[in-house]
Amino acid sequence: MNATQDPTAQAPELTPRLDERIRAALQTRTAMAVILAGLLALIVVLAIVQDVSAGRILSLTVWGIMLGGVIGLGSIGLTLCYGVLKFPNFSHGAMVTLGAYVTFAVMQALPQGEVLRPFSFGWEFLVALIVSMPVVGVVAIGIDRVMYRRLRQRNASLVLFAMASLAMAFFLRSIIYLVWGSDFRFYYEGRANPALDLPFGLRVQADQFFILGLAIVLVIAVYLLLERTKMGKAMRATANNPELAQVRGINTERVVAWTWLMGGALAAAGGAMYGLASQLRPEMGFWLLLPMFAAVIMGSIGNPRGALAGALIIGVAQQVSTAFLNPAYGPGVAFILMVLTLLIRPQGLFGGTE
Repeated sequence: MNATQDPTAQAPELTPRLDERIRAALQTRTAMAVILAGLLALIVVLAIVQDVSAGRILSLTVWGIMLGGVIGLGSIGLTLCYGVLKFPNFSHGAMVTLGAYVTFAVMQALPQGEVLRPFSFGWEFLVALIVSMPVVGVVAIGIDRVMYRRLRQRNASLVLFAMASLAMAFFLRSIIYLVWGSDFRFYYEGRANPALDLPFGLRVQADQFFILGLAIVLVIAVYLLLERTKMGKAMRATANNPELAQVRGINTERVVAWTWLMGGALAAAGGAMYGLASQLRPEMGFWLLLPMFAAVIMGSIGNPRGALAGALIIGVAQQVSTAFLNPAYGPGVAFILMVLTLLIRPQGLFGGTE
């Protein structure tokens, strides 16, 4: 009789502890959200003090959302890699650059058609984007087969994985230098890309709406794949417990291949979008790497939706800060947000309550 009463007697003690953990997590998350909102408000106030018009602040905010979409595409691939393979892939920035240049190479091989108004690009860009995504995904799988799978088979440490990914980043960038050189390149050199005059003094290029729309579509596709498909469930199971997933009959190597394919494809899309909005250069992925890592950490490592949310916050903060700061300091804004997240809520905004 006493044995049956013990669990019941312990239940009232466990419930307050669980409630305390949930309350503490909610309080920390709320505090983090308040600090981030306050930081963004401070950036806006500084912009107003610098006598920046409301229309320009609004335009910078929209541009920041677009940049956040680009960063988010890379961040989702980065967080998927960490969630399944459990190591920070420092070569992901180079994959972004490779995707941009593969898109450029395919465009050069295609005849240029008429511009798809109101955008600044033609059908050849869309075809090149569709081709580059699986190509870079296959390259990512090949890199895994050549390097990372051998390290997994030898049960290599996290440090070796990180150093191997850093070496791969330098290798891919060197290949880009050898093939395309160090000069800046443009998808459409000399082609005008006028801004649309919208209400409230908002000036936004049509290409930016396309970039944001494509980012949203790809993020929704990734979400549906992870939540509604058998492979997505296998990926989540492998991320939670690889050994148990193998025992349950899941082919973890196939899951790893799909992870690299998705990560490489999203990196290629992000690189092409960033190249369309600015220009191509071999270091472009390297400069995006810090904002991508900051977005992953802010949104909680291994959480694709959190990575997108963190990317949008960082994109807006970077763009609005250019109203009173040199744009070269943009990565510094991402670094500050990443440090604040690590200090206040290391598990990120979307982290669990465990």
